Amino acid sequence: MKISLPLPLAPPPGPSAGPVHHSPAYFRSRPLPPSLPGGLTKRPPPQPRLPASVPVLPPALPPRTGPGPGPLCPLVRPPSGRQRRGGGRRAEGAGRGPEGGASGSAAGSSGSWASGAFGRRRRRGGFGATMPTVSVRRDLLFRALGRAYTDEEFDELCFEFGLELDEITSEKDIISKEQGDVKAEGASDVVLYKIDVPANRYDLLCLEGLVRGLQVFKERIKAPRYKRILPANGEIQKLLITEETAQVRPYAVAAVLRNVKFSKDRYDSFIELQEKLHQNICRKRTLVAIGTHDLDAVSGPFTYTARPPSDIRFRSLNQTRERTARELMNLYKTDNHLKHFLHIIENEPLYPVIYDSNGVVLSMPPIINGDHSKITLKTRNVFIECTGTDLTKAKIVLDIIVTMFSEYCEKRFTVEAAEVIYPDGKSYVYPELAYRKEVVKADLINKQVGISETPASLAKLLTRMYLKSEVKGDGNQIEIEIPPTRADIIHACDIVEDAAIAYGYNNIQMTIPKAYTIANQFPLNKLTELLRYDLAAAGFTEALTFALVARTTLLPGLLKTVAANRKMPLPLKLFEISDIVVKDSSRDVGARNLRHLCAVYYNKTSGFEVIHGLLDRFMQLLDISAGGEKGYSIRAAEDSAFFPGRCAEILAKGQSIGKLGVLHPDVITKFELTMPCSALEINIEPFL
Repeated sequence: MKISLPLPLAPPPGPSAGPVHHSPAYFRSRPLPPSLPGGLTKRPPPQPRLPASVPVLPPALPPRTGPGPGPLCPLVRPPSGRQRRGGGRRAEGAGRGPEGGASGSAAGSSGSWASGAFGRRRRRGGFGATMPTVSVRRDLLFRALGRAYTDEEFDELCFEFGLELDEITSEKDIISKEQGDVKAEGASDVVLYKIDVPANRYDLLCLEGLVRGLQVFKERIKAPRYKRILPANGEIQKLLITEETAQVRPYAVAAVLRNVKFSKDRYDSFIELQEKLHQNICRKRTLVAIGTHDLDAVSGPFTYTARPPSDIRFRSLNQTRERTARELMNLYKTDNHLKHFLHIIENEPLYPVIYDSNGVVLSMPPIINGDHSKITLKTRNVFIECTGTDLTKAKIVLDIIVTMFSEYCEKRFTVEAAEVIYPDGKSYVYPELAYRKEVVKADLINKQVGISETPASLAKLLTRMYLKSEVKGDGNQIEIEIPPTRADIIHACDIVEDAAIAYGYNNIQMTIPKAYTIANQFPLNKLTELLRYDLAAAGFTEALTFALVARTTLLPGLLKTVAANRKMPLPLKLFEISDIVVKDSSRDVGARNLRHLCAVYYNKTSGFEVIHGLLDRFMQLLDISAGGEKGYSIRAAEDSAFFPGRCAEILAKGQSIGKLGVLHPDVITKFELTMPCSALEINIEPFL
């Protein structure tokens, strides 16, 4: 995440300059000028009040003098772009194509917020994350839907379904924006709809799933039922897994699409879906990698094993000659798409590889497929394999691919099973295509959403959301059948959310709370905000790094920020106050959050005294003196992240609260930094 360091805070000279609006940090670290340009007098805003036990002190670091920039103000949190009903922003990346080889870019990762009539609705993917975007041709979409819409009508339909029509564009417009008008000459003018999709709705990541979902929502069709069948000749395809794969990617699942008919548009959609899955649930192939092959070009049974790179030799996708695995890794270091995935197995002693019964290489997951089994428009039988480190996600990915494209099989919505045999002799048949049932009380849905619908009406709403439902038992019970395409349905709250979407957020009546309360700031957040002001006044700039991760320290995020800004004028003085995660067996989730403060100083010299001074300033603000049982102290410590002999443990409130010191050169170089760096990280919760 890049940040921009603020410009000098001194008001520009000249009578033509307008009023200048300074940040609170400016007034806390600099004397107030008698007047601002234009004759306006500016009073500083009221200083934030610290708790009664914390005295308000002047900044520890004096204001700078001379022509250089003044103290840095806190980084202003950027707006998330234009207000959108679907919320979120897109992330672009690369995925592995359906032929298992190089592929184009795909859109982004997990979750978002969507606004309805009353504030913002949380998507199950998580707060603050990005939403994947599906690009579909408008003419193909309307043809599949069976009718045409105006742009406004389709935008409204998407909103009703919990999606968002993000952009209306064309291939020519996209190329023109990214590469200029010259490059865009000759590109297609066909209108494209870019639709934001919730990150956990993997069934909506392609045209087929999107159309199916909208048609069921509008009650034009009933949700199809997916079936797993055995081959007509009784010879099920087998994938044998050897024990060597346990060192790299131990899991695999497989299936067959029999007698499928591809057109150019269907083929492109097949490619796009795999790219989207790779970028999202597959986490850029680290968890799962998809490979699809022309079954008629190879012969089973297939073997999934792992071998030294020098022992693997084959002609990879779209290449003209054979290469060893090591040579392929060197070749793809310059490939704009595949170079991002090489690190997954590059340093492993064994590389995963899949062979057919004749020793022909199908793929070297998660990097590239063989050219021998690549998919073409003439392919009629597709062998699909998904390998990875997460079996649950591999099964979800396989289910999504086969359910979306079994529509084009001779026997619609049927998938031919494949058997996977593990090293211990246990065998499993995939895809699972499991349907499961949940029972939810109608009263619960009405209470959570704030509506008063009958159980029969709620069952109808859920059926429109691809969740076949019917009233059971005493008339208050709704039995919901969850199809294999809805892996996002985990708890009752997910079902409640879908009922709310189908009902329509704009149809929910606003109600006035029955009880009135006076809000009070959470003590931990209050302390955090006050510290942010004072750290900014001390000349440090706040960095906002990625928070939706289970991180145990803030330091790597700050070092990445320094690396992204290393070309900026020195010194770089950054801080962050955010949550980290620690294990706690007493909690129901096995972990809990702690609020940490982390600061780094990056310059031509280590600047340990600056970081030490920041610690003293922090303690001074909290009215904690040095030494004594109730004070704070530091003692020598050893930590592999710090330079030997230049690390100290911080003690306060009778416990260890963190460390400070000069970072080890090995740590600095791993972040592509070339100068010394001092760091401080402490837990601030003991000071509440």
